[in-house]
Amino acid sequence: MENSTTVLEQRIQQLEKSLYQAKKILSFEEACAFLNFSKSYLYKLTSACAIPHYKPSGKMVYFEREELENWLRQNPVKTREQIEMEANAYILKNSKRR
Repeated sequence: MENSTTVLEQRIQQLEKSLYQAKKILSFEEACAFLNFSKSYLYKLTSACAIPHYKPSGKMVYFEREELENWLRQNPVKTREQIEMEANAYILKNSKRR
């Protein structure tokens, strides 16, 4: 019985995630689940205007899924290979000046 309950809970979570993927506008709670952020952290980001959000009625907070995805992609961490390539290009460029 306990095992089937766990399986059902997992299936429900999977269905909720697939629903988030289909929705374009997310509520505050849905955005928390989508970003895997706590409510307090997301409130902190919205109050600091650090994350794109909407308040159409001045009270409820909504998010556009695509904007959240773009926000998550900002400031990517470069791989070691990318850093080495940039360093080599910089050395080649600056060694010609001497």
